[in-house]
Amino acid sequence: MAIILSVANQKGGVGKTTTAVNLSAALKTIKKRVLLVDIDPQGNATMGCGIDKYHLKNSVCELLLGECSIEEAITHSDKTKIDVIPANTELITAEIALIKNKHSEYILKEALAQVNDQYDYVIIDCPPSLNMLTINAFTASKGIIIPMQCEYYALEGLSALMQTIEKIQVTTNPDLRITGLVRTMYDTRNNLSNEVSVQLQQYFAQKVFKTIIPRNVKLAEAPSFGQAAINYARSSKGAISYVSLASEVIRKTKTPLN
Repeated sequence: MAIILSVANQKGGVGKTTTAVNLSAALKTIKKRVLLVDIDPQGNATMGCGIDKYHLKNSVCELLLGECSIEEAITHSDKTKIDVIPANTELITAEIALIKNKHSEYILKEALAQVNDQYDYVIIDCPPSLNMLTINAFTASKGIIIPMQCEYYALEGLSALMQTIEKIQVTTNPDLRITGLVRTMYDTRNNLSNEVSVQLQQYFAQKVFKTIIPRNVKLAEAPSFGQAAINYARSSKGAISYVSLASEVIRKTKTPLN
């Protein structure tokens, strides 16, 4: 059965989509079967995998609205070598429809259940806000990976995310857990980054991944070529760090998340 993980943070600009795409591609290089679900109307994960979000026959929008099967929604990314359920701004239409429907929180979970045996990992790139799309992702997931930029505003956003997770645990998914926090866009020369990193480790202890994602030019360049860093610049520090993170994710998810 696939291990379903949401990559989420209610604060934007923390490397959420970069983490979703690069973690997925890195897991693929470790011989894992991976499905990346883009459930953010911005469609950045879709474009980051080299898929044109402006010319989609089917997307996560049609899937959530029941207008196509999950098999019809999945497309293969030749550049990142992973399967993707793409997204674009039409997803906003689905979000509005979901709000009106009873039990719509479970639509993505039920759809993914149909392909659970075809993948080792399903990675969901969530929007940077709490809405019905995020609730669908959290309801479907076993764990949440939280990208964190080490600054004080990010800590404030983390507090809001923790409250959201607690609400989901009470309402739709009591088994939901935090898989781990990953420090992104990290600059070791920055005293603030180091201070916030220490605070995260003190408060979350083993929930903080040992792998740190550095600020890296190749990580920033890769999406413009529709590639993950591992495909664009395999020997770059960014690519190597995400392979390390993928190895950690595999180790953490071999045992029950708690």
